[in-house]
Order: sequence, then C-alpha cells, then structure tokens
Amino acid sequence: MSTMGSARAGASVGEDHRPAVTVVICTYNRADLLPAAIDDVLAQGDPRTPAFELLVVDNNSTDGTREIVERAAARDHRVRYLLETKQGLSHARNAGIAAARAPIITFTDDDVRVGADWLATIMRAFDAYPGVSVIGGRVLPVWPAQPPAWLTAAHWGPLALVDYGDSPVRVSAGNPLCLVGANLAVARSAFDRVGVFAADVQRVKDSVGSSEDHEFLLRVYDAGLFGVYDPAIVIHAAVQPDRLERAYHRRWHTGHGHFQALMRPAYLEGSKTGRVFDVPAHMYRSAVHDAASWAIATLRRQEADAFSREVRLRFFRGFFRTRRQQFLALPREEQRVQWRALLRGLIGRRTGAAGTPVTSGGQR
Repeated sequence: MSTMGSARAGASVGEDHRPAVTVVICTYNRADLLPAAIDDVLAQGDPRTPAFELLVVDNNSTDGTREIVERAAARDHRVRYLLETKQGLSHARNAGIAAARAPIITFTDDDVRVGADWLATIMRAFDAYPGVSVIGGRVLPVWPAQPPAWLTAAHWGPLALVDYGDSPVRVSAGNPLCLVGANLAVARSAFDRVGVFAADVQRVKDSVGSSEDHEFLLRVYDAGLFGVYDPAIVIHAAVQPDRLERAYHRRWHTGHGHFQALMRPAYLEGSKTGRVFDVPAHMYRSAVHDAASWAIATLRRQEADAFSREVRLRFFRGFFRTRRQQFLALPREEQRVQWRALLRGLIGRRTGAAGTPVTSGGQR
C-alpha cells in the first residue's frame, strides 16, 4: 500500500500547472546517498528544462529517509514523499507511476549523479523521435577503486552500466537492447498499453540478478512499440565496492538465469530440436561449448575470457535449476509431451524433412 506525505504535500504542483515530466527515485536505506541525488535533480539548469516534479518513493527505509525528503520538500515545492510498504523495486516504481502527474515519467536511482541538462536532453529526444515510448541513455561508472583486470565492459551488465556507443540506436522487437532503469524515461501511454513493472522478477532489498527493466521492455517491444538509446543522455552511477568482486557477479548471473527462466523471452525459447526439462536444446549445446572454452581459457591463463565463460555457465545453472523445478511439478502426461517432442526433433535432425541426412546445424 502506498501513502504520500511531506512537509508541503499539497504544494507539489498545482492542478492547473501539471508538470511535463515526473522524476521518480526509489530508495531503501540510502540516507547517506539520497541528498546528493535529490540535489542533482533539483539543480537542472538548462534553460530548456521542462516543468517537473520529483517523487521520492521510500520502500520501508529505517534510516531517516523520510526526514531527508521532507526537508527537501520544505525548501522546494517540486519534491514529494511517498511511502510504499510493499517491499521490492517494482512495487516502489509502480507507486511512483500511480502518483505521477506528468505524461512522461523518468526513473533514476539514489546512488547516481545526473547533469544539469539531464531532463532537457531527455525532452529533446522525445521531440526528435515522434511516437517513441521509452528512451534511455548512458550509465557510466564512478569506480570506488581501480577495477580488476577481468572487469571489462563485457561484465558491465551486473553493474547496471550501459554504453552502446556514440550514436543513437532504435530499440524494438528486432533489436531488444535493455535500457537500464537508472536512466530511463517512459511515456505514460506505454504503461497504459502494456502495464507497469512486474513484481515476480523484481529486486527485493539487496537481492541480485533481477530483470524488471528487461521484462517491462520486452512487453513494450512485443506490443509493437519502440524505444531509443540516446548517448547524449548521460548519468554517472557509483559502483559499490562489493561489485568489484567475482562473487557478486557469480550470484548476479545465477539470479539472472533464474529470472530469464521465469520470463521466457522469445530469443531464448526457440528450439527446432526440442527441450529437456523444459530447457531449449540449444542452451545445452551452448553450455557444453562454454565449458570447453572455459577450460581452454583457464589453461591459457586468459583470465577475462575464462571468467566470461564461467558466468555464462552460472546463468545456465540458474536457468536450468528453475526450469527443472517447474518441469518436475507438471503432471506426468505434460512431461511426456515434452519428451516425445524432443524425440521427434532428434529424429528430424538426423533424417531431414525429405529423409536425407542433415549436414548443417539447426537453430541454436
């Protein structure tokens, strides 16, 4: 259940002066970081900055978060405080969506720094791409220390960092890039069309590997809508020290595999051969290849490549474990249907459609 309040709750934005943009920051026990995040949003200095409001959604913090937000609201009428008592990032974001007054809702985090032209650049992107539903930009790191050699850009996913290059990119069902929620703007019409963030794939407190951003964007793309990655929209995110450790990345990829198994994205589900424990056959082939490549890279002391292969295997582990549990919970007859489909797929690969040997590989 969401509740709202602040020192000036009724002075946020008048009914006749609705903002063009709502900024939503969801927070949980980050009282040390939150004031800087609030100040950065309020310090938008570009003359083209639209009228905006800032909603800070407190997801059951116990560290004085409410007092921080209410002090900010007392000095700036654009700030509002919301309490969301259902734990989890998706619940907090959805509370912000429900309370937002603007037709465009932007999301950022309590541990990021946005520039003075952040909102103006977002609005220019909406003007430049008529009909766009979601817009995201770069999320660049602020390292707490020199990152280890293995932590290359290929491992930025678990850090929620994004850099797809210097040119704008259209994202859609044909190019389903993930735009990260720390730097994401969404037209309210998109929420009206496909719904809000899903609670069953969300991050709860300090869990890792969640997929609420990706799951929402896949629904947007599947509905025929499109988004844009605009490299001019830049924020900087503080990387927490524990995220420079391999253990964090291992947990994240295992958790990401679990959530992808729940989401069933189309790009993973296709298989001409069939499924084993409801896992598409191509994923087993990829896992075998990754295991072999990991062994070779380890023997050659190619640290970065070896770790890349390892985390891919951990993704497969999380995916397989979740799908196997779901499969074993099915009625026996439904299990038999999958085994029969696998047998037909294997026979089809050996004989081909016309009864001749197949010489080329099937779908991965």
